[in-house]
Amino acid sequence: MGASFRAAFSSPARLRTEVLAGLVVALALIPEAISFSILAGVDPRVGLFASVTMAVTIAFTGGRPAMISAATGAVALVVAPVAANHGLEYLIATVLLAGVLQIVLSLLGVAKLMRFIPRSVMIGFVNSLAILIFLAQIPHLLGVPWLVYPLVAAGIVIMVGFPRTTTIVPAPLVAILVIAGAVLLFGWTVPDVADQGELPTTLPSLLFPDVPLTLETLEIIAPYALATALVGLMESLLTAKLVDDITETHSDKTREGWGQGVANLVTGFFGGMGGCAMIGQTMINVKESGARTRLSTLLAGVFLLILVVALGDIVGLIPMAALVAVMVMVSVGTFDWHSVHPRTLRFMPLSETLVMVVTVVATVWTGNLAIGVVLGVVTAMVMFARRVAHMTTVEKVAELDTDHDGTVDTRTYRVTGELFWASSNDLVYQFDYSGDPENVVLDLTDADIWDASTVATLDAVQQKYAEKGKTLSVIGLDGASQERLDTLSGRLGGAF
Repeated sequence: MGASFRAAFSSPARLRTEVLAGLVVALALIPEAISFSILAGVDPRVGLFASVTMAVTIAFTGGRPAMISAATGAVALVVAPVAANHGLEYLIATVLLAGVLQIVLSLLGVAKLMRFIPRSVMIGFVNSLAILIFLAQIPHLLGVPWLVYPLVAAGIVIMVGFPRTTTIVPAPLVAILVIAGAVLLFGWTVPDVADQGELPTTLPSLLFPDVPLTLETLEIIAPYALATALVGLMESLLTAKLVDDITETHSDKTREGWGQGVANLVTGFFGGMGGCAMIGQTMINVKESGARTRLSTLLAGVFLLILVVALGDIVGLIPMAALVAVMVMVSVGTFDWHSVHPRTLRFMPLSETLVMVVTVVATVWTGNLAIGVVLGVVTAMVMFARRVAHMTTVEKVAELDTDHDGTVDTRTYRVTGELFWASSNDLVYQFDYSGDPENVVLDLTDADIWDASTVATLDAVQQKYAEKGKTLSVIGLDGASQERLDTLSGRLGGAF
């Protein structure tokens, strides 16, 4: 942790980058936090304070430097029913329990499950996030004065062209200042941050939710707390992996997981709505602004608190057009355009493309990243099982082992491939039970047994031969496969 903060002071250029990045992120967090508060059905101050406490806490506890955590739409969707049906106090209790669950799950090693998320799901995750970020800007472009559109276009032009001149100041910050200055100078009337909701005027205070400490309360909040914990962990760990790829550095995912839990605990005790990693603001911080240390994350929270409490009147004057332009560019920069290039689609296996599409469609359709990722992983598993199952072959080998009368009394079947529930289900139909001789040998030298389903199938094959008065011998196995067969064969209560 100390090394990351020290790195921020390694040179004046690095320090300037981290400070300005934190300022840009803080400005971009304001409308997002307000809109997510509305989505959760709580006062805008609940979301704003959550973003402050999440960012400040995760700067010290998180495992991925420069990643931004704050109030998010994914968490807002989960906790909204609690706020609507039981009130703010139960929502805060839910956030606190979710934080505890995240700490426990992380210490139990849930971060290791990241290895089971395929690259195609990650691409789908990134692309769906880019689409959701863009779609979130649409409401700010509908039913607004026509002047909003040229202002948004001007902001995009600035962010595309300014980096070609200099990268000393982040282009998003320049776009916000130029557009805000033009609107104030010419007195144009366009939607601004103040139109999104009331900004707080006091600091957040420490509190404990006023709920009965009973089993009934636990029954109410536990399902939502578990969902919040899982959604938050999934989005945070996937975002951390994405930042790892962008910065070409490794981060501690287990620490990131329990760090998110601690951040949610702190957020709950200050009356916040909870949150997790934010892909949009993280991309602004890391990709657009070039931040690489914890200082940018810390300053994003500090600047946000200063902006909304001390400078709320000034911040309220910032045109939404400027922030929309920033988020549109974040959306464009986040999307993996290579993944949808015709040449890529032509050479990419259809199963990989299908997994990506399922992830994107499910995420965009439900607005829930967890659902999209889970369905993407399930689709990838099914595609993989189907592909591996088709790689299993059964070859019939007739051995001329005779009883001195020219009659073949032994036949060998050679099985090649990986045997598990998907590939072994049809194995029972690959043998000629009536036509085979009295002795049948099943050679599994080039095969492996991976599960009980395969052992049950082999038991069924052996039973079918026994019913015909014939003997089946299994040879060629060793190691774990032989141990699995010896342990389970005849003990599975019949085959299906």
